[in-house]
Amino acid sequence: MWFVVKKTVSALLMPPVLSILLALVGLWIARRYRRTGLSMAVLSLLSVLVLSWPPVSDALVRSLERYPPITPEQLARAQAIVVLGGGPDSLAPENGPDLLARGARERLRYAVALQRQTGLPLLATGGALGGARPEALAMKDVAERELRGRVRWTEVQALDTQGNAALSAPVLQAAGVQRIALVTHGWHMVRAAHLFRRQGLEVYPAPMGFVPPAGSRLQRLLPRASALVDSSLALHEWLGILVLRGARAF
Repeated sequence: MWFVVKKTVSALLMPPVLSILLALVGLWIARRYRRTGLSMAVLSLLSVLVLSWPPVSDALVRSLERYPPITPEQLARAQAIVVLGGGPDSLAPENGPDLLARGARERLRYAVALQRQTGLPLLATGGALGGARPEALAMKDVAERELRGRVRWTEVQALDTQGNAALSAPVLQAAGVQRIALVTHGWHMVRAAHLFRRQGLEVYPAPMGFVPPAGSRLQRLLPRASALVDSSLALHEWLGILVLRGARAF
């Protein structure tokens, strides 16, 4: 229940939902204070346009990409690789039970590539809601059948990054693992690495999925729905970081 409440509140605080709600509030206020209400509504809707502009979304995502790619020296010190789930892909039922979102597949592909370089054991972490198949099990199947990797451990209960860390750490520590290469997107790594370190693990960040170089000038000038998604992801991540700081845990 708490997870659902947290996700609901988070969604309400992120664009475009928050922008639309504020615009509606502005229109309601405009019935009595016309100039103030209309200004609020217009600015709220303009914020959606701004956040859909690639230079803005790229800047927001890059503000979170603080860790560089992992080095061979760091990989040599790691005892295991941990890859975080990225959510199911409910829009692709043709994939059968292996419903991994694009982001999850990208993380898994990179984790398996690191495993091929090092021979390190791999842990996949990710649960599911409503009795659905845990994401970690789908990751294991994809890794072993499609990518020719091998997943040694699966953590199947976690529903968020904090759960990924709290539930994976005992599995790793029981196997004598204290130093991990942590695989997730660059924009997600700041919070993820902190949460795993808080569990007593030594973390070598292995970020992936960095913002690509700028495309053509026309592509940079035109707003895009994908840019709005990226802006929302970045703002959601910053919200998570601020919550940790507010709890004096960061």
